[in-house]
Amino acid sequence: MATIAAVPATGTLINTTTEGGIAWIEMNDPPANTYTYEMMQQLDGAILRARMDGDVHIIIVRGAGDKFFSAGANIKIIAALNGHTVGGGLEIALAADIRLARQDAGKIGLPEVALGVLPGTGGTQRLSRLVGKSRSIELMATGRTFSFEEAEEMGLVNQVFARDTFFEEVTEYARQFLPPRKAARAVGRIKRSVQSGLEMSFAEGLSLERELQQHLFQSEDAHEGLAAYVEKRTPNFKAR
Repeated sequence: MATIAAVPATGTLINTTTEGGIAWIEMNDPPANTYTYEMMQQLDGAILRARMDGDVHIIIVRGAGDKFFSAGANIKIIAALNGHTVGGGLEIALAADIRLARQDAGKIGLPEVALGVLPGTGGTQRLSRLVGKSRSIELMATGRTFSFEEAEEMGLVNQVFARDTFFEEVTEYARQFLPPRKAARAVGRIKRSVQSGLEMSFAEGLSLERELQQHLFQSEDAHEGLAAYVEKRTPNFKAR
């Protein structure tokens, strides 16, 4: 297992390990893993290095320890919510593509209103895009925190996994997107088409979709996938 770490004068607040196409990025300031300028700086650097690593296809962000994901203040990524995920911690998770939560591990929510402020690190914009305008206003205006199971019901969390096997299940979940099982380039283009398309008009989104599809048709994986379909065999994707 390879280990990469950013080490400024303030010390290591982010740990990164990579193995089998997955980069685990851990916010390491227990018990609450509250974010600071230094942590965000290191987190950005770790994500950028992982994105530039040709052997990494999935990034998973987690919090150190068992109590908090993050209680504090852009990512193809999965957020592994292994503990309380509130305030800025949830705003970090909202920037991820997929959120997986640990059963009975804590609460989730945006309680900034109790401090007289709003969720100002993307929370007001990302939450409303996930759960809708009315519900997002209610959640932020009341500031209430709630269970991961309720978050799953409203579409804020994709899945809740068992507490004792959480990280094993998250790892297996992530592996389904890796070659040779999946065409990682296609997964990435799906992400880009959805994320960017939501910020465009419908016609512009369709144009982007066609452009990305044309690029994929020229890839080795598309040739392999089509050949495997015709030959009735399992494809062997290579992320090329």
